[in-house]
Amino acid sequence: MADVKTLKPTESELEILQVLWQKGKATVREVHEELVTGKDTGYTTTLKLMQIMNDKGLVNRDDSARTHIYRAATDKENTQKFLLNKFIGNLFGGSSTQLVMQALGSQQVTEEELDQIQSLIDNLKKK
Repeated sequence: MADVKTLKPTESELEILQVLWQKGKATVREVHEELVTGKDTGYTTTLKLMQIMNDKGLVNRDDSARTHIYRAATDKENTQKFLLNKFIGNLFGGSSTQLVMQALGSQQVTEEELDQIQSLIDNLKKK
């Protein structure tokens, strides 16, 4: 598994990783078809991005068959944790509290979501 801290995926690379995390493995054509919904992106752009991602170590490519198969080399959870920590550090001065307050204050939160948040808080307090 690649170390996401050294890889720092771009926004476009994250979109490709989302497809690969969802599918498990895919060809460039399959990834491209998922991405083009509502966008004007060419197949060769997707191909080039995935080749760069392979060079960077973000994806692994199986080229034993005629059609290359790609898999994410980083797992979703570690990538999310890394990018969230980076985001909290850069935008909220490292304060998770400020992030949560901003998120809860700027959107409608359902009763079910509040219950889930409360359950998470209760579990954190037990630790």
